[in-house]
Amino acid sequence: MAELPPLRLGVNVDHVATIRNARGGRHPDPVRVAKLAIAAGADGITAHLREDRRHIRDDDMARLKAEIGKPLNFEMAATDEMVAAALAIRPHAVCIVPEKRTERTTEGGLDARRQQAQLAPAVHDLKHAGIRVSLFIAPHPAQIEGAAALGAPVIEMHTGAWCDALIENRKAEAEAEWQLLRAGALLAQSLGLEVHAGHGLDYASAETISALPQVMELNIGHFLVGEAVFDGLDFVIGAMRAAMERGRARAKA
Repeated sequence: MAELPPLRLGVNVDHVATIRNARGGRHPDPVRVAKLAIAAGADGITAHLREDRRHIRDDDMARLKAEIGKPLNFEMAATDEMVAAALAIRPHAVCIVPEKRTERTTEGGLDARRQQAQLAPAVHDLKHAGIRVSLFIAPHPAQIEGAAALGAPVIEMHTGAWCDALIENRKAEAEAEWQLLRAGALLAQSLGLEVHAGHGLDYASAETISALPQVMELNIGHFLVGEAVFDGLDFVIGAMRAAMERGRARAKA
């Protein structure tokens, strides 16, 4: 097998901003946490600027772009407002995600097959500006083919259904979801797409999915922020990187 490129870890800082916004003010600062995450081994930082600004704010995005020394991945809905914000900030990458005001976190992936007309202008404008575009989708063939048809160079497979089934010990469902992820990664690679994964990952599930050689990047936030309360950010990012490396070693075997 050819040598695999290193598996990247993107750390999502949204929930640090959630804690800050619970009381207002500036503490804890998601930009400071982003810098600490990079120092601890993160390859990039992810932040989701939502329509309602429930956690990350416009100033956070501008400061992240200006102050961090690694790539910024701007999660966003495919709206005129968010496309304009991304074009103004010029992050390294954007990940287009579905967004509903009533959800606590992103629930499910985009419908890349049926939303071609809505998504195509955003993908075009962002790519034209030199920003890497990813679409956050379920690992279903129709969605992966829809992403390829839109010309997005990257997909991020939604791992939430698989992770939920693992945590709740629904073994048959977890196995079915895992097979979708495996097949989806292979299909995406065959269509020339770079494959990322994220949502709900912990140490064990991150180690497992890191063994898929097609996966080039994991984006993880809530679990890392939660575990950092107990063990500190340096430790949890180091532990996550170790889990990813164990999984990657299996991919190379």
